[in-house]
Order: sequence, then C-alpha cells, then structure tokens
Amino acid sequence: MMTTMAALLAGLPLALGRGMGSELRRPLGIAMVGGLLLSQVLTLYTTPVIYIFFDRLGHRFSRAPKTIESGGEPLPAEAP
Repeated sequence: MMTTMAALLAGLPLALGRGMGSELRRPLGIAMVGGLLLSQVLTLYTTPVIYIFFDRLGHRFSRAPKTIESGGEPLPAEAP
C-alpha cells in the first residue's frame, strides 16, 4: 500500500498539472492514478477471497479423517 500511495501521489502533479505541455502529460497522469487506484482496490478485495476459496477447497479434498476440534479424537463411524 505504501508503494502504491507513493506512486499515486507522484502521478497527481501529472494528472492535475496546468501549463505549457500539460495537454500531453495529463492523460498519462490520469491513466497512472486511475490504474493504481483500481489495481489496489482489486488486490485488497480479491486476495482474501482467493485465500478463503483455496482453504475451503483444501479442507474439502483433504484425506485426513475428520476430528473433533477440541479433543482431536476421530469421529465415530455412522451406524447403517
């Protein structure tokens, strides 16, 4: 987040600047700031979702017997 903020703040003068030649630099600044904001938001929201998905997938396909959380004893087999 610190790197993104540093790059974003460095791009603000490009996006907001006025003066001679600013019409050429402004689109670069807007694209830079917008891209950094979008990528940071996507990263902050999608990374936890992916970790949770793979954790649940690992639990679903694990071959270890299911145990009671507190005691660690195997669960009894179901009666037919």
